[in-house]
Amino acid sequence: PVLYGTDRVRKDDPKLIVYPTDRARRLERGRALVTVPKAHQVPNIERPFAIRLFNITLYEQAEDPKQHFTIRELKALARDDFLALVRERVGGGRSFKDQAIVFVHGYNTAFDYALYRSAQMAYDLKFDGASFLYSWPSGGGVAGYGYDRESATQTEPYLKDFLSLVLKESGAKSVSVIAHSMGNLPLLNVLRDLGPSLPPGVRLNEIILAAPDVDRDVFANLATNIKQYGRGVTLYCSANDRAMAASRRVAGGVPRAGDVPADGPIVISGIDTIDVTQTSTDMLALNHSSYAEKSALLNDIGLLLLTGERPPEKRIPILQKISTPKGDYFWRYPLP
Repeated sequence: PVLYGTDRVRKDDPKLIVYPTDRARRLERGRALVTVPKAHQVPNIERPFAIRLFNITLYEQAEDPKQHFTIRELKALARDDFLALVRERVGGGRSFKDQAIVFVHGYNTAFDYALYRSAQMAYDLKFDGASFLYSWPSGGGVAGYGYDRESATQTEPYLKDFLSLVLKESGAKSVSVIAHSMGNLPLLNVLRDLGPSLPPGVRLNEIILAAPDVDRDVFANLATNIKQYGRGVTLYCSANDRAMAASRRVAGGVPRAGDVPADGPIVISGIDTIDVTQTSTDMLALNHSSYAEKSALLNDIGLLLLTGERPPEKRIPILQKISTPKGDYFWRYPLP
């Protein structure tokens, strides 16, 4: 099960409701049941083979639950019904009892694919607590960068309501958040606003910021502010992330927080910066989702959620601790 919140428009279909790219300007909650094939190989998302040209599908293999991730059920829920399912799931965990994860996806991500990614991460991490997805109205197309950036900004009030519900009313004693790419900006803004209002005893567990498509200076201001609200903050960045390179060009050459330019990654006191370049070297890929597509990084995230152990080399002994001219440190995966 993936418990979701979204401010996408809902379209009712006789078989399965659909959440396309349009903005609803309201929060909707629901639950999806995602099937994982027995032949699943960590950390893949097995989906039907397809040939597409300029968003036109020329051929697509038939979907088969024995071979592919599929959505078996998708149901929008009233607030009270949603909370009842949430509390049942939160209390039913064993390894991760009373824990929850909230995933906020990034640029160019369709709703269904965000569900598959949420399910894949929870399944591969063996996370048996409550797994949440917040899906903002990404256009789901490579050419829609401008639309996505504006959508990610306008989603903030709805994300704030959803995250507030999870933190304050789910019954979870430990809530971690994972944001990817463009999803980092609304999350950081929301955490800044929500932090001071958290009830006594309620604190975020791990805040995991993967390949943030956020201006470095903006990121530094926001991340410095929100680090006080979590047990720990981890930034994953890469020098060979093609989506980061494209975003940097759009931003007039200003590095993104998910970049590792020639002078090194952004390093902020109290935040663990990990350069994952050497775990993401597939020259045929965008190298933009390595946090969920590389076993090494999934293992690290799993250890973070389970133990919270720091500094990073205590969890992953192979990490290299690199000092900067300013006298602080970041960590780097070595050459394979």
